[in-house]
Parts: sequence; structure tokens; C-alpha cells
Amino acid sequence: MTVTDISLSVMQFLLAFIVVGPLLGAVAALLPAPPGLKGRNPDQAVLRHGVTVTGAVLIAAIVLAVGFDHDHPATMQATTDISWIPALDVRIHLGIDGISLPLLVLTALLTFLCALYSYFKPPAGPSPKAFVALVLVLESGTLATFAVLDLLLFFLAFEMVLIPMYFLINRWGGDQRQAAAWKFILYTLLGSVVMLLGLLLVGLKSGTFDMVALATDNGRGLTTSVQVIAVLAIGLGLAVKTPMWPLHSWLPDAHTAAPTVGSVLLAGVLLKMGTYGFVRILLPAAPDGMRTFAPYLAAFAVVGIVYGSLACLALARTGAKGDLKRLIAYSSVGHMGFVLLGIATMTPTGVNGALFANIAHGLITGLLFFLVGAVKDRYGTADLDTLAGATGAALYGRAPRLGALLAFAAVASLGLPGLAGFWGEMLTLFGAYSPAEGLSRPAFRTFMAIGAFGTLLTAAYMLIVVRRVCTGEHTLPARTTPATTPAPSAPDAPQAPATPGTPQTPATTPAPAASPTPGTLQALPAPGDTQAPPAPQLADVQPYEAAAWTPLVALTVLAGLWPAVLLGLTDPAVQKLLSGGKS
Repeated sequence: MTVTDISLSVMQFLLAFIVVGPLLGAVAALLPAPPGLKGRNPDQAVLRHGVTVTGAVLIAAIVLAVGFDHDHPATMQATTDISWIPALDVRIHLGIDGISLPLLVLTALLTFLCALYSYFKPPAGPSPKAFVALVLVLESGTLATFAVLDLLLFFLAFEMVLIPMYFLINRWGGDQRQAAAWKFILYTLLGSVVMLLGLLLVGLKSGTFDMVALATDNGRGLTTSVQVIAVLAIGLGLAVKTPMWPLHSWLPDAHTAAPTVGSVLLAGVLLKMGTYGFVRILLPAAPDGMRTFAPYLAAFAVVGIVYGSLACLALARTGAKGDLKRLIAYSSVGHMGFVLLGIATMTPTGVNGALFANIAHGLITGLLFFLVGAVKDRYGTADLDTLAGATGAALYGRAPRLGALLAFAAVASLGLPGLAGFWGEMLTLFGAYSPAEGLSRPAFRTFMAIGAFGTLLTAAYMLIVVRRVCTGEHTLPARTTPATTPAPSAPDAPQAPATPGTPQTPATTPAPAASPTPGTLQALPAPGDTQAPPAPQLADVQPYEAAAWTPLVALTVLAGLWPAVLLGLTDPAVQKLLSGGKS
């Protein structure tokens, strides 16, 4: 056996382990822990088990990425092809190329970071056994979605993630979790039923469910009418999961109610499954049908960009009682709009931009939900008005490292040059400027202009969020000089509650020697001073939080400064996909 054969066997084993390993780990999580591995208590043991399994899957994904032939990223590698249901020619067909490999590694990374975060801060709810098992089943289904190359296996993997996410929201979520979980499951299941009909139509009419064969055939075995119907049916199911406006309404409720880990996985990996299906299935297998619907897809995409940004602006304004988690969820509607716009251009530039934006969104929005979850844990709320008005200096004054990380994630999300969010949006807009042959250039250039306007709206609401959450309200409460001498009670004696909407006059503290300069924060009192003590400091970034967040920060910077790392993988594979399987 040659070295090449051994290498191929190892790669095949690694890919199979990445897909099946979390599923086996989920079964093991439900079993009693061996006596030597129980640790301090059973809950700690099962949480450590989750970290171990997801860590092993991440290591396998990294080794797979290192062993990947980067000189030929358009070729399917580590392939396994075994007959499963001969009567329908359904096969257990696995493989990766430059399109699926980054998504595979992103999923393994985010799931490991979620497991690590949960080990130190378990979500409030039922026993961790079920929580760890559900997270591992969710990881297995997501990884399988990006690795399988058979239409029916793709559908099974696509559906496999629904039940775990439903229970994560319903059992470990916050307020309104049951309604949000039901909305999530109903929307996605209805979309999936329609998608299954489209997948069966493509498989039966073309004579194969093999995605590689369908991509090579490039729609030549399907009539235009069949392609149009298939794109409509499959596209609806994928659009719900993406989610595309106006099929997005389940997303803000799900994110708002989900626990921190659920929000990270939902935004970081589950939304990518829909856009991946557009690229892997519809673009190569039904190009004529995609060309028919591309202008409509682009129109819905840019409406989603503007709608998501306007919704975020409405939530961010003072007095709106906007929830920060809900705001980030609406921002995802806008960001995924850019991904759909890139796909609708049907050009290598646009599709590469869509794939880059997919990865960037997973890194940045995953980090944002981690940070918002940490802020909510410290303040007890994610209400923007409360966060902005609770203290004069807000995060910068009470937890400066946490505030700095939140500001970093916000500017990365708005597409600051030099960070990962910039390249996906820019390439998408470039693709819209010159769409594929047969698509209307005036229409797509109009879509490009609307999308560019959406980037300005994104910058507006993200900067408002940073100003309010990190530095507090823009106008500080007015200070008045008390007309009476201080009461003889102790300095920390309770005061009467202030009338809502009016500044509170310090009745029990002496008048200051000099009024502070308007618009500046008051200096903290010296020891022994009789002023009321300042608001207590919040716990800043903890070591376990730094361990979970640092990889996302580093990769956001790396992808922004060195985009060729990702584009070098995706571009040859996209070129081959759009050319009908020809390199």
C-alpha cells in the first residue's frame, strides 16, 4: 500500500469520524459516567464529556484541513461512496472540497467553543445530560449537511438539526421560549416538506440523487420547466432556513428566547445550511431555473438588507425597549441578505463573496451572541435602555475589556476594512455590478446600490449600539446643588425613590465644591468622602470567556487581513461548479 493510499484512508476515516463521532458522543452522554470519570459530580462529568467529544471532532477537522490537497480545492477529497438503498440508488456518499471544508471547520470550532463555555457556565435549566446530548446531535447533523453528496442524505442531515434546536430553545431558553420554539419548528418543517418534493423531482427526473453527477450534468438532463419547479420548491425550503425576507419572522423570536449557546450555534452554523444548499445543489444542478428566479432572489435579498437594518435602528433608539439579542438577530437578516445577493449574481465573484460572507458572519455574529450573553448575565437583562442608563460609563467604565470586545465585534459586523466582514460584502456588491450573462445589468446595479445603502444603515445602528451600551446615554443626568445641609444619617442611608423620568437630587450628600464640566463624567470620590459610592464594578472578561472568544477574534482579524486563505479554497471550486463540472 502506497503512502497515497494510506493518506486517502486516513482522510476518509477522519471525515467519517467528524460526521458520526458527535452522534456516538451523544449516546455516550446519556449513559452513566464510568467511576473514574465522574469528577466532583455527574453534571460536571457530562459537561466535560461534551468538551472532550467536540474537542476531538475539532482536532479531526483541523487535521483534515491540513491534509486537504490545497493545490486542487475543486476536487472532491476524502470521498466515501457506499450503496445504501439500491432500489432508489441512494448512496452514503461523503466528500469535501474548497466550498464545504471552511464550513466544516467553522462548525467544529463553534461547537467546541460552546461546549467549553457551557462547562464553566452551564445554562439554567434541566439536567446537563440532555443538553450535551442535544448539542452533539446538532453538531453531527450540521457537519453531515456539509459533507454528504447525496440529495436524500442531505435532506436527512438538514432535518436532523431541527429537533435538537427546538429542545434547546424550549427547555433552556428564556422568556417566551415555548412560543419561539414552536414558531421555529413549524416554519422550518413546512419549508422542509416543500424542499423534499423538489429534491425528489430532481432525483427522479435526472435519474440520480448524486450531487456530484448532477453538478457535472449541469442541468442538461432536466427540462427548463422542471428546473423552474425544482428551484421554487427547494429554494423555499432553503430560504426559510437562511432566512430570507419575508420568511425570517421565526429568527428574532428564536434568538431572543434561546440560551447563549443556542444563539451562537443558530447564527453561526444553522443559517449557513440554507445558503450552502443554494450553492451546492441549485446553482450547478438547475442553472436555467436559477437564472429565472435570480432577479427575484436578489430583490428579496436587498429588501432583507434594508429591512433588517431599519428594524435594528428602530430597536436601538432611546425609549424603544429594544432587546440587544433581538437586534443582533435582525442584523443577521441583513447580513444573510448579502449572501443571497451574491448567490443571485451567479458569477464567481458574487458566489465567492457569498461564501466569504457566510464564514465571516459565523465568526462575528457567533462572537456577538457570546458577548451579549455575557452582558445579560452581568446586568440581568439585554434591554438596551437599561444597559445604556444603568450607569454613566456603562461597559467602558465597569467592564472595559468586555466593552472593548463588544465594540470590536460591532465594527467587524458593520464591515470595517481589515476585518472579515468587509470582503464578503464588497465582493457581493462587485458581483452585482456585473451579473452573469442573461441577467439584467440595470436591475442588478440597482440592487447593488440598495445593498450599498444597507451598509450605511448597518454602520449607523452598530455605532449607536456601541455608544449606548459601552459609554452610556449621550446626555448625562443633570446635577443640582442641594439647598439644605446633609441629613445626619449615615452616608449610605436609603433615599426616597426618584420620580420616573426626572433626575434625582442627592439629598443626603453635601454640595460639591465645584460643579463638573458639562458633558463629562464625575470623578470617583476619594476614600472617606461623604458622596454616595459609585456603581459597583462588573466582573470583566473571565479566563474561560477569553478562551472561548479569542479564537473568533483572531480568525476575524486573520480573514480580514489575509482573505486569500479562504478565497484560495473557494474560488477554484466555485469556478468548476458554475462551469458544469469543468475545472
